[in-house]
Amino acid sequence: MSQWDKLISDIIKINKNLRFEDLAKALKRIGYTQCQPKSGSSHYTFRKIGKKSITIPKQQPMNKVYILLVKDALLEYEKEDKSYD
Repeated sequence: MSQWDKLISDIIKINKNLRFEDLAKALKRIGYTQCQPKSGSSHYTFRKIGKKSITIPKQQPMNKVYILLVKDALLEYEKEDKSYD
């Protein structure tokens, strides 16, 4: 199993050991761009044209709700990707 497959599996299973960097990596891989926080905030915003932006705090442990946001984005990406085949 590749590292990417393991990361996707961990996100889908809502692994609470996921870090901010893991979620950021997954979002960037499916086309989101990372925007730096302003004025000392720890919340990063990820944007993709035509999609709702996703804001995730750089914290540990990662709250389940943020993992769910990334999971939903991944599942939507996979669904759209297969529709082009």
